[in-house]
Amino acid sequence: MKRLNEGTYRVVTSRDNQFTACHKFTIGNENTQKNANSWGLATEAFYSAWIEALFDAPLEENLSFPSLKPVLSNNQRNFLHNHLGLNEDNSLALTPDCADLPYTLRAYFAWKVGLPIAFRTCGRGAANTPPHCGAANIKTEFTHGISSPASFRLVNEQLVNTVHSGSLRTGLEDESTDLYPIALSRQSLWPGTVYTDPYGHVLILVKWVPQTTTQPGILLAVDAQPDNSITRKRFWEGTFLFANLASAGPGFKSFRPLVRRTSNEFRTLSNDELVDNPGFTPFSLEQNQLSPDDFYTKLDKLINPKGLEVKQVYEATLNALVEQIETRVTSVDNSEAYFRKHPGSIITMPDGAAIFQTIGPWEDYSTPSRDMRLIIAINVLKGLPEKITRHPDLFLINNRDPADAQAEIEQHHARRIQELSIHYTRTDGSLWELSVAEVLARKPAYEMTYNPNDCSEIRWGAKPGTEEYSTCRRHAPAAQHTKMEHYRLWFREARRPTL
Repeated sequence: MKRLNEGTYRVVTSRDNQFTACHKFTIGNENTQKNANSWGLATEAFYSAWIEALFDAPLEENLSFPSLKPVLSNNQRNFLHNHLGLNEDNSLALTPDCADLPYTLRAYFAWKVGLPIAFRTCGRGAANTPPHCGAANIKTEFTHGISSPASFRLVNEQLVNTVHSGSLRTGLEDESTDLYPIALSRQSLWPGTVYTDPYGHVLILVKWVPQTTTQPGILLAVDAQPDNSITRKRFWEGTFLFANLASAGPGFKSFRPLVRRTSNEFRTLSNDELVDNPGFTPFSLEQNQLSPDDFYTKLDKLINPKGLEVKQVYEATLNALVEQIETRVTSVDNSEAYFRKHPGSIITMPDGAAIFQTIGPWEDYSTPSRDMRLIIAINVLKGLPEKITRHPDLFLINNRDPADAQAEIEQHHARRIQELSIHYTRTDGSLWELSVAEVLARKPAYEMTYNPNDCSEIRWGAKPGTEEYSTCRRHAPAAQHTKMEHYRLWFREARRPTL
């Protein structure tokens, strides 16, 4: 991406070749910002363009960052870098986790452009009740002219100390929320749209890659992990988990807009005000009516409206799985780095469902959520051939018998998983290669491989007595393994318990 010089620019956006909005902005401007803007179509379009530019990269690049800081400090990615002319990005150390990431990006943009933001104090819900939130905490500090980095840090600190995964899993019909559900359409799903799954993981859409005659369409997103790393991912069933649970309101959501009440006050818009409001993405309960199968089918048709050949579908699914495996490599490597710095230490393991959501080193270096997603992803890839005969209308099979197409993909699958491989770092620092076939065959092991107190060899399913296992020098306490055996059924059934 070409670096933008100081000066005034305009961002123009369109949908279906029709003009939608224009926003003017200045880089390196030392003059005072205009007073108090409101969120509207132009600013949402500008925000969307900014998010897309932040995480832009060639499709073949495995885009990953150790935290948000190197993203925002890169003036070739961040066209709001030094927007206030204060060298304000030099002193920011932003390390949001999964739930914090969309809020931090929203707050950073509001600070730079001079917009209000809002966030609420929310509960975490229960087995039969989604989280519920209190009144909006509306921050207008950024609307009164240029705000200092210290002002932004203070607001962002308040924000990250308040929001959590429950803030995004609120019920779809609830309007005492920071975000609201939207329709599954290209007109609604802009870069910057938030996706929250029923178990608390959060992603942000960053780019639509259109389908061509030679390449499948792709919907790209980014997410943050407890270790603060940020990675770009593609939409598929193994990454975007969807289920109809009484404990959550999952799906694609937009931030609830803030508009002027008076010259100095702002308010959030209600669901009714967002149904037919041309200035914002419309409120919609469409996702509330969809089964998981319907949800994924509709998104697949949006991403590839012309349909795909079965091998194209398989390759896209395989590539997504490999991305997921490689991201797990980074997570396990991060835990090894921790133990090299803290030799002999033992990370405390929480009890019950808290293994999925806690604080401290366990949150940073354990991988129960990631391993459950890996198990789900393996199931999706292995189940693809059978899906061809169950839903032949989703594939371009050129009038062939679906059973023949299924057999062809089964043979293709057996060959391709032997051709691809990943490398992980063993305890002694050496690299060990695993074919994707070996990774898939070890699926039962991943029911017990999330504990960071175990060596990396164990966490990748190596068996005692093998050469691969020989470098293992660390084992979790027996009491922790006993607890893990009690929790193993959750992973075997790919069913995360409610906190």
